Amino acid sequence: MNGTVNDLAVSGARPLYLSCSMVMEEGLSMDTLAQVVDSMKQAADHAGVAIVTGDTKVVERGAADKLFINTAGIGVVPAGISISAQRAQPGDAIVTNGFIGDHGVAILLARNELALESNVESDTQPLHDLIARMLDVCPDIRSLRDATRGGVATVLNEFAVAAGVSMHLQESAIPIRESVRGACEILGLDPLYLANEGKLVAIVPQDQAQKLITVMRTHPAGEQSAIIGIVKESPCGTVLLSTAFGGIRIVDTLVGEQLPRIC
Repeated sequence: MNGTVNDLAVSGARPLYLSCSMVMEEGLSMDTLAQVVDSMKQAADHAGVAIVTGDTKVVERGAADKLFINTAGIGVVPAGISISAQRAQPGDAIVTNGFIGDHGVAILLARNELALESNVESDTQPLHDLIARMLDVCPDIRSLRDATRGGVATVLNEFAVAAGVSMHLQESAIPIRESVRGACEILGLDPLYLANEGKLVAIVPQDQAQKLITVMRTHPAGEQSAIIGIVKESPCGTVLLSTAFGGIRIVDTLVGEQLPRIC
């Protein structure tokens, strides 16, 4: 629910209606199904959207991992909103709404039953209300994307290629929980590539960035919002990270499968 709401919201749309289709494996317990459906209803109610249609299919035992869910949504984009990956310009600020990597680490630890002393919870949340406030204070948001599969790194690489610019990140400015950072160090993962379910990346005019951050931090979904970098002209189509040790490294596109595979 939250993922589809956010897909609509980052295009500038106000989410209205969702569809839901389920592929259920033979033998799935009714308790599990009821728990999932109840959670979905709570999420839809919280986001103010209606699940208006859907379908179900049952496959033989072993043909699915218990339950596959597919959702789609419809929303309305207000007049005057023009959000596109191609609109990023040199001098723009790169903004995110909080700690990255929480969801990816939480799923990885839960699925693999890893005995790490880390209490990481998923960041799943709807972002449409936060984005509406952002558009109120900064209607000229250039680019906007929720950092799901492939994480912040993949989103910024897509922006850089689409707009023909370079994204320069400041490692010390990127919000990462110590528990997530620690888990990544142990498991050999880079939090920039981890999936999120309640985090966005926005490209905004530099002169409006600080005002935007101030407003974002007044919203529960944006309390840890930060400016994490700047758009530059070159090297075209790349993402660079200024590290805490004073070096610069290339943050390339994700190669191979994301771990864990979640969507």
